[in-house]
Amino acid sequence: MKNSLRLAATVAVFVPLMSGVALAGAIERACMGSDRQVANRSLCGCIQQVADTTLQGSDQRRAATFFKDPEKAHATWMSKSASDDAFWSRYKNFGATAAASCGG
Repeated sequence: MKNSLRLAATVAVFVPLMSGVALAGAIERACMGSDRQVANRSLCGCIQQVADTTLQGSDQRRAATFFKDPEKAHATWMSKSASDDAFWSRYKNFGATAAASCGG
């Protein structure tokens, strides 16, 4: 019982300290790693929060690849695939929501 309480106390102390790095989502990591001058922790964190509410994990990972390779975004947009069209619709909603919420 004492070990369980110690573990819980340790987790309660260290998880918030790690959250900025270890728990950053795919979109936030891609944003922070981009070469865009406006990228900063506040903006990228906001965009990640929007992604968390509008995109599932697999969509977030796919969208994160667009930061390093914008051609992937263009190829997805131009695709005739029904699954790409569905993804693009979700991605456009995410982008519009992020722009409205994060001031971008």
